[in-house]
Amino acid sequence: MAKLWETKIPYNDSENDYVPQITAYPASSKGAVIVFPGGGYGMKADHEGPVIGEWLQSVGITAFVVDYRVAPYKHPAEIADAIRAVRWVRFYADNYGIDKDKIAVMGFSAGGHLAGSVSVHYDKEMYEPTDRIDSENAKPNASILCYSVIDMGTYRHDGSRQNLLGSPSPERMNDFMSLHQQVNANTPEAFLWHTSTDQAVPVMNSMLYAEALAKECIPFELHIYPVGGHGLGLAPAMPYVAKWQEDLKEWLKLKGWK
Repeated sequence: MAKLWETKIPYNDSENDYVPQITAYPASSKGAVIVFPGGGYGMKADHEGPVIGEWLQSVGITAFVVDYRVAPYKHPAEIADAIRAVRWVRFYADNYGIDKDKIAVMGFSAGGHLAGSVSVHYDKEMYEPTDRIDSENAKPNASILCYSVIDMGTYRHDGSRQNLLGSPSPERMNDFMSLHQQVNANTPEAFLWHTSTDQAVPVMNSMLYAEALAKECIPFELHIYPVGGHGLGLAPAMPYVAKWQEDLKEWLKLKGWK
């Protein structure tokens, strides 16, 4: 485990002094996956963080799990951590034997929103540079979005929006952080999965993002399963949904991560 910042941490103060961390799960892969667990921007679920890092490592993919800031922190502290994580992994890529041009971000639920946020806002100045690491490119090469929060409007997850943007949230920020509205021709390709029966984060979130990618002719793979609720992680009790793991492994192989 390592600190994301060794010097001053942006948006920290005497009352809010959380130290974001990143944990490596090395393997012999060409590419790496940076994992952001979900938790509605209010906490971080272990079964969507360390467990995922261990699983990726077990199938031969180097992973990094990020312990990013959540409430009471508000935007842009969370995306600052995520952007820093991409730069950190790219800066230390040689230490882990990975290709700097094969770095994917992966997230679950609100963690998926964070991964998607980096994918569409990587070119925004979310914090002032602090050291050499911040000279690295923050753009991920791919996104892996698992039952992700995408929309901050009609299909929003209220808890995620409130924790991230406050209540009431400014309309301009709702649009800015509705990720499907921010997709453009430079957005990274993506792998997405969701269940059609998810009552917490409606499946329309993933469908809106996939539609936005399609309009820009950006390659993506989308799986929608007809059973299962929210927060399934590896879905050990639902073998039909757990097939997403095999599909992801094949997708990463196709893209040259293995």
